[in-house]
Amino acid sequence: MATITLPTPRAMRTVHPAVRKLLVLAVVAAVLVPLADSRWTSAAWPHELTVSLSAPLTSASDWVIDNRDTHPLFLYFFGYISNAVVLTVRAVYLTLLAAGWPGVTVLAAAVAHRVAGARLAAGTAVAFLACGVLGMWVPTMQTLALMVVAVVASVVVGFVLGLGAGLSDRLHRALRPVLDTMQVLPAFAYLLPVVLVFGIGVPAAVLATVVYAAPPMARLTALGLRGADPEVLEAVESLGATGRQRLLTARVPLARKELLLGLNQTIMMALSMAVIASVIGAGGLGDRVYQALASVDVGAALAAGIPIVLLAVVLDRITAAAGERTDARPRLRPRPRPRAWAYALGATVAVAVAARLVGVLDWPTAWTLNFTGPVNRAVDWMTAHLYSGVPVVGGTADWAGHFTTWVLDPVRDGLQWLPWWAVLLIVAALAWLIGTWRTALTAVLAMAAIGVLGVWEPSLDTLSQVLAAVAVTLVLGFVIGVAAARSDRAERGLRPVLDVFQTMPQFVYLIPVVALFGVGRAPAVAAAVVYALPAVVRITAQGLRQVDPAALESARSLGATGRQQLWQVQLPLARPALLLAVNQGVVLVLAVVIIGGLVGGGALGYDVAFGLAQGDLATGLVAGAAIVCLGLMLDRVTQPTERRTEKGA
Repeated sequence: MATITLPTPRAMRTVHPAVRKLLVLAVVAAVLVPLADSRWTSAAWPHELTVSLSAPLTSASDWVIDNRDTHPLFLYFFGYISNAVVLTVRAVYLTLLAAGWPGVTVLAAAVAHRVAGARLAAGTAVAFLACGVLGMWVPTMQTLALMVVAVVASVVVGFVLGLGAGLSDRLHRALRPVLDTMQVLPAFAYLLPVVLVFGIGVPAAVLATVVYAAPPMARLTALGLRGADPEVLEAVESLGATGRQRLLTARVPLARKELLLGLNQTIMMALSMAVIASVIGAGGLGDRVYQALASVDVGAALAAGIPIVLLAVVLDRITAAAGERTDARPRLRPRPRPRAWAYALGATVAVAVAARLVGVLDWPTAWTLNFTGPVNRAVDWMTAHLYSGVPVVGGTADWAGHFTTWVLDPVRDGLQWLPWWAVLLIVAALAWLIGTWRTALTAVLAMAAIGVLGVWEPSLDTLSQVLAAVAVTLVLGFVIGVAAARSDRAERGLRPVLDVFQTMPQFVYLIPVVALFGVGRAPAVAAAVVYALPAVVRITAQGLRQVDPAALESARSLGATGRQQLWQVQLPLARPALLLAVNQGVVLVLAVVIIGGLVGGGALGYDVAFGLAQGDLATGLVAGAAIVCLGLMLDRVTQPTERRTEKGA
């Protein structure tokens, strides 16, 4: 009988770290795999290792429904929260209507001028006027009122959580998995419990938006507070300042840039929820988009989607400009300038009063532009001429069919053919090669949790779609990002296009995708690529542009060509940014899984959407939890971990 000779510890220390890790995994596999194979012979996840959550989740859902109108918890706690949200949103909405379109436009332009100057002020005014020209002024005000309340609540919640995490290491470690879950869990998955508690309406929409939009504020607040200059803090402490004084006069002012970035990201996340929140009664622009898509009216959906994009772009520019105004070393006591804001408020009131006296508070119907017909005719033409029968290249339906047959089916079948223990070993190897053993353990436990939840097969189906979408996104994103990094003209031309793609609700471009590619997994992948591509392009271009100029100058002095500079200098030095682009591409693709499930993607995305539509808490939450586990596993596999804390990892 042959014997296996294991390498000695001394020999192991001389082996490359990656090889050493693989050898350890091989030894573990040699011990555990025969045991697993002898106990469970099927390639699928063993039924004995699954736990059914249907009964407890169904019981919880039934209890909430039975007690929602009588239990003190709902009457005196959730009821008060619901009433407060309704009254606040209504007050903001009525204030906006009272100011009229002239007052709101002047106020927005004045804020933009105060923060970033005349150019952004003019652009802001044009954006708000465009909302009226499109006939969407009242829905825009409804969405703006809901977003104001949701963003303020998200900022308050995020700041409080970030404050605790920034001042306490223990709380920071405890909050990290919670924030990860809040960001990765698809919005549709937690719409159901929110609707169960608050019912259909504005309160559920606002609270769902807060859950989705608060994590970036919390993360960036903690980052800013924990990254405060130690010398400044020491100087303030030496002056005898109390803990509260150090926080208010040093830590918070030093973290101003991160706080403004957190506000920016919170606004973007909240606006991205506008259409999804309309499913549970948010109203406004999101409801217009949703109703238009239900009737397959692309023109009407676009007319309501454009104001969402304009709001997102304007608010993004204003908050980004406020962040750029922050000095590299901010003053401990910034000098307030209330007079400029008083002038802006006074001008708004004056214009609103004048508009009321003249009788032009409401947007005139004669000033609206209806382009629904031309847009729908263009979509019909594209469907008729590009869907099939195109000479030589074939139609988009043929492309979708070939992509499904040659890419999606083989990847899915290959993943489902692998034994469950082989999938866990591959995940462990990938995570450990770029991280630590803790990273590998987290990834393996996340993948195993999917099997325990009893959704192993649909999760592998979803994983195949995610992998295909990520591959396409990275190829296109890296190529376009390199072009943008090497050409200022290309970067300027791409910026508005990327802004539109990042802020346009996924539902809006879902119908053209379905019209061109049909229903199935291929259009789901196409929608995911469109959603994730802008972030990959931006991060790639930024990483290449931030490469040390001295390194490029040194390469040029040695006679390196542009191609050699790219492959031998820029790409290696931009490796952290490129890995971040991969990570963000994976996360964003996974975020569109449910949207893809609505157009034939099936698997976990369909299960979550089905659970929301049917009120099936068990199906929706289990599928949502599986998506979270997939996201956690893919995050650990694609994002390298610092090894400083693990000697000899």
